[in-house]
Amino acid sequence: RAPLLRGGVAAATLPSAGRSYGSQAKEEEELRVRYLDDEHKGIVVLGLNRSHAKNALSKNLVKMMSKAVDALKSDKKVRTVVFRSEVPGIFCAGADLKERAKMHSSEVSSFVSRARATINELANLPVPTIAAIDGTALGGGLELALACDIRVAASSAKMGLVETKLAIIPGAGGTQRLPRTIGVSLAKELIFSARIVDGEEAKSIGLISHVVEQNEAGDAAYRRALALAREFLPQGPVAMRVAKLAINQGMEVDLVTGLAIEEACYAQTIPTKDRIEGLLAFKEKRPPRYKGE
Repeated sequence: RAPLLRGGVAAATLPSAGRSYGSQAKEEEELRVRYLDDEHKGIVVLGLNRSHAKNALSKNLVKMMSKAVDALKSDKKVRTVVFRSEVPGIFCAGADLKERAKMHSSEVSSFVSRARATINELANLPVPTIAAIDGTALGGGLELALACDIRVAASSAKMGLVETKLAIIPGAGGTQRLPRTIGVSLAKELIFSARIVDGEEAKSIGLISHVVEQNEAGDAAYRRALALAREFLPQGPVAMRVAKLAINQGMEVDLVTGLAIEEACYAQTIPTKDRIEGLLAFKEKRPPRYKGE
């Protein structure tokens, strides 16, 4: 039985360095969106910037994230998205509990639903996404990182789903994405205990892909994430998007169905100009010049 694929393969894009979403970056912006240039062209950096609240997820920040992700998913110039913190020593402390304490119970439910939907939108971006964890990522902060394809962390970073301490459970994908990342039994252990792990332990259990020693600037994970993103840039843009789609959909079904998904996705790369350019570049022994068409 042939699998049903979502209509077409969406494309994501990003413009030039130092530019923020919709305007020039300002100090008070809670989310900074930068489009890198030169050898990093095609990489977009989303930077959390709520220093006074340890980058806690507020209604406004979630709204800004949703708006930025929505713009990225239809931009075909975007090749990779890096999610980081602009605040030293912290990635994201989770939901803004001070703000939540002032909400009516109906507002809390609405906020959690919006945060969950936004994190799902990040997970469904059609291009590779990398979380650079240079500091603490707790609760919703770790759920945000789990929604990225790849996670890189400093050895000093602290990570955990700690919601059970507050007599609640992870509500933005943590109970689903953590088991799929590190296995069911270990995920239960971490959630039941609300345990916090550092970068080294996170690497040993498969929670992150790379661990690096922190540097004086406090951005070692971000630098490693950029290096990874640069490895992705030379590859065919359409192939990258279709590969992500095939992997994501294939992991949710049995092998036979997964292979059918791969076949359907492979067929989407055959007529593209990218494929023709890739074969021609190989024949002429030169770097390909992809346009993502």
